[in-house]
Parts: sequence; structure tokens; C-alpha cells
Amino acid sequence: MRSSSKSTPLAPLKASLIARDVRNGFALLDAYFTRSRRLPVDCSTSFEMLFVLAQWSDLGYRDRAFFERQLALFAKVKRSQLRAEDYLHLRFAETYRLFARDEHAATAAMLASLLHANAELLPLHVKFVALFWKGRANRLEGDFEAALSAIRSAREVALVMEAEKLVAVTAVHQSWLLFHRGERGLALDLLDQAERVLLPTGHALSLGNIAAARGRFFRSSGEYDRALTYFEQAIQLYRTQFASHPNLARALVNAAYVKRLQALQLQPGRGSPASASINNLILQIVHEAMEFLRDARTIYSSHEHQAGTGSVLINLGHLQLESGEIEAASEEGLAAYSLGQVKNDPVLMARARILQAYVEMACAEEQIDFPSNSKSPGQRAIDFAEEAIALSQATQNSRLLAAAYITRGHTAADVENADWDLVLRCAARAEELLASGDRDHLSQELSGLRKKIAQSQALEITWRRWVNGDLDGKTFQQVEEEFAAIVIPQVWMKLGQNVSRVAKHLSVSPKKVRRALGNAPAVRSPNRDS
Repeated sequence: MRSSSKSTPLAPLKASLIARDVRNGFALLDAYFTRSRRLPVDCSTSFEMLFVLAQWSDLGYRDRAFFERQLALFAKVKRSQLRAEDYLHLRFAETYRLFARDEHAATAAMLASLLHANAELLPLHVKFVALFWKGRANRLEGDFEAALSAIRSAREVALVMEAEKLVAVTAVHQSWLLFHRGERGLALDLLDQAERVLLPTGHALSLGNIAAARGRFFRSSGEYDRALTYFEQAIQLYRTQFASHPNLARALVNAAYVKRLQALQLQPGRGSPASASINNLILQIVHEAMEFLRDARTIYSSHEHQAGTGSVLINLGHLQLESGEIEAASEEGLAAYSLGQVKNDPVLMARARILQAYVEMACAEEQIDFPSNSKSPGQRAIDFAEEAIALSQATQNSRLLAAAYITRGHTAADVENADWDLVLRCAARAEELLASGDRDHLSQELSGLRKKIAQSQALEITWRRWVNGDLDGKTFQQVEEEFAAIVIPQVWMKLGQNVSRVAKHLSVSPKKVRRALGNAPAVRSPNRDS
């Protein structure tokens, strides 16, 4: 027979959850675990207390390891002898363990099963938690429609409960899903509503989530300074109460990503060397981004958060690639893909393949090849881009799929015998997938792809007119300069981007080579003269 003498602060903890009174809830738990280091297994409220602890763990109480130690105490209970409500509380606690371990598909499946089989038995608050966790798990596994359905159902339950704070927390997650659909204005309105309700709670995790969501919204519209302000606000909020929480790591990664995009914006145009002050500023921004990533990696490692670690690797890889560290970027891409395989995470694997495709394009451009590879860098880039498309199609992440198509378009355009029909199809598909409000790096990369298409079409028209003797009123010297701007960059690419070798090969002056490269919009100006 179970004892009821071991008192637990169950009722006030449940009330604090609904009110999102985090300070009081944490204080109650600290006081309880000061008296007793473990949950009782044999008391009448043991299983409900375990489920309540799972919810507090989700709100940032201590860490996953602490919760799992408490859950392990229940490992030997005879489930066949449990009351129905105790069995359900145990199963929901076990589901949270899966969620905390980033096993999102398994979490969503288990919650769907529990909700389907026990819909009539679940008290409203338990049903809310189950739907809320399911929606978040669905979103993290890339099933956005299922996520939105679950979050909306959780909101309906919270409204029936007249739990204003719970309605507000669902609004934060609903806003992200609506934003993904392209409903940016409504998404921002929901964040404003949620913030007004949750601000009095002082819960840094919820408020930080709101700031981070705003950062992501403004990043997608290309407002990088504003986005960085919100990410830095989120970082400060998280650090006040949750200095080692995965959400802090995620905000650090997002801030690093924005800094990387800011650094790219400062890069000079083709044929325009950067001033020393601009170069120093770029180096400073890249250094700050890498510091953010190092801090994020430390937090993710402490939680064994492999998806987060993978995100760090991908961002670090892009920074290294853009700094000319091609081999290091290749290693980061491979490591990120391996982590994605371990977790069967198509989003992470697709992002890794996109990075690897750009690495191989850089190898082709720099004429670098690793002895262990049997295929050419250009072909490897194509293979990685096509795999990224296939992986992205297994999710509902339209931006990821757009990025994969843009990458495939660049791989088709940058080979010796460019397939311009394929490039056109990739650009068109990416344009369909991106929302009208997208003004970030993806839209810029798509514009770059469109420019390549326009240049190829213009080049074809130019050749035809020249062959027919139509010089469009140009002098022979002007035609010669235009011809040089077309041909010399191609020779420069084939000869390892070496100005001296090109000049010798074509019997022209290095000055003429440099002028032709500066006039060629489709080819980057050389950073060095070997």
C-alpha cells in the first residue's frame, strides 16, 4: 500500500505551472530537493509529481541529467499494477525524456498515440501539455502542418482552462509557424500579444524565446542590424537565469549567423579591392561570430545536443569557407552530416550537404583536389546538391528546399559545359518556395543565380550579333575589350587564377589581364597575384 506521508508541494507546483510563476516554482522545488534528494516512488502522488517535474525541467529547472536521475528511480515499478492515471503520468514523463534528447519523431509519435488512446481520460492541463509538446516536436522534425494543428489545439485547451499565460506561450510557437507560411505581420502581432502577457512573469526563457523569434523574422527580411539586436537581447535574457540552457546556445548560433551575413555584405564588389579598414572590420565581425559559436558549442556539448552541435559546425564551416579555409570547412561539413545521420535528422543532413557542395565548388575554382576522391570537385558538388534537394523534400521546410535548389543551380552554372536549362528550372523552383518578404542571403544568392543566367543569355546574343557582323556601333577596340572580358576570365579559371600565367599564355600584359577580370561581372577578381 502506498504511503501518503511523504509530502510533496504538488498543488502549488501545478498552480505555478499554469500561472507561469517560475520563480515560485523553482523556489518550491529547491526547497523540496534540499530536504529530499529524490522523488518518492511509493507515495500516492509520486507519478504525478514526476510528470510535474518534467514540465518544470522543460521550463529550465536544473538540467536534463537531474530529471533523468529522478526518472530512473521509477525504472523497476510494475506497470501492470499501476492505476491508469499513474501509468499515463509515467508515460508522459518518459516522452519528455525523448523530447529532451532531441528524439523528436519518436516524441511526436508517442504523444500522438497517448492522445489518441486516452483522449477522454486526460485532465485539461495534461492534455494541454501533451499537445504543446507534440507541436514543438513536430516543428523540430520539420512537420510544420502537424505542428500548427497541435499548437492550435493546445491553445484551444488553454482557452477552455482560462489560462492566459498558457495561451500566450502557445502564441510564441504559433507565430513561428505562421511566419514560415509567409504570414509575417500576424506572426509579429502574436509575439507582441504574448510578450504583454508574459512580461510580468519575468521568465527569461519565455521572454528570450520571443526576442529570438523576432530576430529570426527580421533576419529573413534582410534587416541584419535589427535582427542582431534582438538576438543579443535574447542572449542577455537567457544568461540572467539560464546560463547553460540550449536556447542560449541557439541564440548564440543565430547571432553568429547574422554576423556572418553582415561580413558578407561588407565584402567588396568584384574588381574592387577592400580598404584596410573594411578588411579589419570584416575580420573583427568574423572573430566575434566564431566566439559566439565556441560558446554555443560548449553549451551544446554539455547537454549532448547533437543537432545543436551540428548547427555550430555548419555555421563554422561557412565562415571558414568564406575566409579561404577550404579544407577546414570540408571537415566541418562532413562532421555535421555524420551527426545528422546519427540522429536521422534530414534538416541537418541537408544543410551539411549544401555546405559541402559549396566547398566542392570552391575546390573546383581553386583547382584543389583531394587524392582520396575519385570524382571531380564539380561532380561532387552536383552530387551533394542533389542529395540536399532529396533530403529537404522529406521536410516541410520551404526555405531549406529553396537553398538546396539555389545550390544545385550554381553547381549547374559553374561547370565547364553549363546546363542553363537546369539552372533556369532551379532558379524558378527556388523563387516559388521563397516568400515575398524574404530579403536575406537566400534572395541574394538567388539574384546571383539570376545574374549568371542573364549573363549567359546576353553572351549568346552577343556572339550571334558579332558573327553576323553587327557590332552595335562599337569600335573594333571596344569589341576587343569586350571579347577580352569574356575570354580572359575563363582562361584565368583554367590556369589556376594566376595572372602571370594567363598573361604569358595569351601573350598579353598582366595589366590587360587584370582589366579584363575587373570588367567581368561573372568572375571574382583575384585576391592575389602568384
